[in-house]
Amino acid sequence: MAEDDFTPVLEAVGPRLRALRRERGATLAQLSERTGISLSTLSRLESGQRKPTLELLLPLAKAHGVQLDELVGAPATGDPRIHPRPFTRYGQTFVPLTRHLGGLHAYKQIMPVAMSPDALGGRPEQRTHEGYEWLYVLSGTLLLYLGEHDLVLTAGEAAEFDTRTPHAFLNGGDRPVEFLTLFGAQGERVHVRARPAKGA
Repeated sequence: MAEDDFTPVLEAVGPRLRALRRERGATLAQLSERTGISLSTLSRLESGQRKPTLELLLPLAKAHGVQLDELVGAPATGDPRIHPRPFTRYGQTFVPLTRHLGGLHAYKQIMPVAMSPDALGGRPEQRTHEGYEWLYVLSGTLLLYLGEHDLVLTAGEAAEFDTRTPHAFLNGGDRPVEFLTLFGAQGERVHVRARPAKGA
């Protein structure tokens, strides 16, 4: 294969890295600390000003908990099966349900009882980032802090919101809460509502 044939693949690595980092809620500084790669190199990689090399991509794949072929966009093999590799972030387990980094991202998240308001001392710090998110609770009780609103979601309930609104999640029950999340920069909007918490 001629070198020019690899150009589209290499050019796609930067946007994939940026999307994955933002999806994880990590800053360039945090990623630099985890990988040992300088802040300027990471920034140039994401902007396409630095050519990706195996030496740079291996620690990035490890830090993000993904396989190397997810970063370089390996061609499809025709096998529809996905082999998820769970990873841990912010004290909870994420199980990827989609193969590619572009477009919508789907995860099953498992949040332990240790991530409850009582265990963590009250309302959590909220985050903001570009995108749109939809979630569906499989089991347990999920507390969704969305701006000034405190919402309770139980099994079978769903919610959607613009992730530029400050938000955070905690476990509201006495067992792990499991939920599905769909996230994308221009995510599909599913029009459902969560019920407000009592007294909210």
